[in-house]
Amino acid sequence: MNYANWRSRFQNSAYVTNGILAVTILVFILETLSGGSTNTEVLIAYGARANPLILYGQWWRLITPVFVHIGLTHILMNGFSLYFLGEMTERLFGHWRFFLLYFISGFAGNVASFAFSPNTLAAGASTAIFGLLGACLMLGDTYRDNPVIRQLSRQFLLLVVLNLAFNLFSSGVDIYGHIGGVLGGFLAAGMLGAPALGRMGTVRRVASAVTLIFGLVALILFGIQRGIV
Repeated sequence: MNYANWRSRFQNSAYVTNGILAVTILVFILETLSGGSTNTEVLIAYGARANPLILYGQWWRLITPVFVHIGLTHILMNGFSLYFLGEMTERLFGHWRFFLLYFISGFAGNVASFAFSPNTLAAGASTAIFGLLGACLMLGDTYRDNPVIRQLSRQFLLLVVLNLAFNLFSSGVDIYGHIGGVLGGFLAAGMLGAPALGRMGTVRRVASAVTLIFGLVALILFGIQRGIV
């Protein structure tokens, strides 16, 4: 295979998804070797969300939880979800937009969790994965004239509703992080656009960006105020 063919195949692959998944699996292996992925001290050491530490100045904990998982079932569920949903979403949005979408969604979910679940230790890629679902909902709203995208969006809407309903009856699930991820992914997708599917209006993109930024700032300030009080 010559260089041109290899480059073409690489560019057409979901290499961002695969890269994120590889790092996530590596972190889980390191957690296991360091004392176990259910050990609180290990989870904190590897970047789980802990509000007292965030308020102390460790703001990077609003991003790092997307790489940290609690137990084998947790990493398996999120790993498979990331692999299948990430590959499809990366093809729809493109590589660098998918990268931003994933981490903005994860950040938004962790900010919502920071604001509304102050007493829980949280970790997992589900905030970002729910953001990918939210991004697909945005596509269905923006490109509703495309029957394939519209049908896909309806399926993901059902998936989001079922998952959030399941969250309500499950202990230990951070529903605020999931809701924040969905909304963050929806707004981030509206801000970034999906050129492969067509042009998106400037007003829509600016409105999405402004809403996302102000929403995140408001939640962070609310979380700080709640933590101080």
